[in-house]
Amino acid sequence: MTIQTRRAASTSTDPRTAARELHAGLAGENPALTIFYCAPTYDLAALGAELAALFGADAPLIGCTTAGEITPQGYLEGSITGVAIGGPGVVVHTELIPRLREFELARGEAAARTAMAAMRAQGVAPSGATCFGFLLADGLAMQEEMLVSSIYSSLDGIQLIGGSAGDGVQFGSTHLYHRGRFHTDCALFSLIATPSAFRVFKTEHFAPSSGKMVVTGAEPARRIVTEINGEPAAREYGRMVGLAVDKLTPMIFAAHPVVVRVGGQNYVRSIQKVNDDESLSFFCAIDEGIVLTVAEGGDIVGNLEDAFAKVERELGPPALVLGCDCILRSIEIGQRGVRDRIGAIFAANNVVGFATYGEQYNAMHVNQTFTGVAISAR
Repeated sequence: MTIQTRRAASTSTDPRTAARELHAGLAGENPALTIFYCAPTYDLAALGAELAALFGADAPLIGCTTAGEITPQGYLEGSITGVAIGGPGVVVHTELIPRLREFELARGEAAARTAMAAMRAQGVAPSGATCFGFLLADGLAMQEEMLVSSIYSSLDGIQLIGGSAGDGVQFGSTHLYHRGRFHTDCALFSLIATPSAFRVFKTEHFAPSSGKMVVTGAEPARRIVTEINGEPAAREYGRMVGLAVDKLTPMIFAAHPVVVRVGGQNYVRSIQKVNDDESLSFFCAIDEGIVLTVAEGGDIVGNLEDAFAKVERELGPPALVLGCDCILRSIEIGQRGVRDRIGAIFAANNVVGFATYGEQYNAMHVNQTFTGVAISAR
């Protein structure tokens, strides 16, 4: 038995036309799950109503807004794309986790336990060999660290990937779709069982430099760093990369992220913006006392090619890759003029996904990383 997939996209800016074109490409016999990603520029009320009318309000259809879409045609913006997953042995259970800004660890643990029990009720013995977790979260609720760690702690070794919904580069409001309409301030956790072999993976193209910084002032709940090395955070970061504060832009943050070492591995902690008081807002929570290292970028194209080559050596050609790619990677890809090359790599490996406000990988919320799950065609 192998997984069955259908992929589609629409570049129409009219929400009803886009929904109809997406449905035409994905419609089939009772998929276990359909996932879509859409640009935040759509009229979401109209889009949600049309999707509910076409797919059914109670259909297993989930989705979110993005900072860019990874489609069968490559990397796009202003579009909608999706994938329908089904076939014998494919079983999915999705839990909506509301009120994310008031999140408590027990609710993430409960969502994981409920999903595990639902699998058992459908005859699946959930394990790391049979299932993986997929998480979508409001990208502006700033609760991903607690959310992902609490869910993962109750999965008994089942791996987890996901991404935080985006709003282009506006950072105003992000939305998730579930049960016929769009929601904010929530997360969607899906536990997916498939008879096909799969592999959860991540890749990033940065290596630590010798430039180290200590966070000496922070507001972790707001993901704000006020001081680095005893100096205003933006000023000290600028000194480390050789730029004045007024030259610090998203393109600079994309080219010069910082990393923290956890459990022998480096994880990127990306900067979102400079604030008026010369503090720095991050895409991840940062606490006082953490040692940050300025990272140096490598070959983003070659790194991605190597990651997919490793996947193919282990699984053969993937039937599908669910992919989550950081918004700052997307910015860098555009800055370097390699968007078409990256899009071609994604298309060749059957990737459907989106540019995120942060990525989930097992128990970690990370940045400037591509996380994915590749599902074998065998």
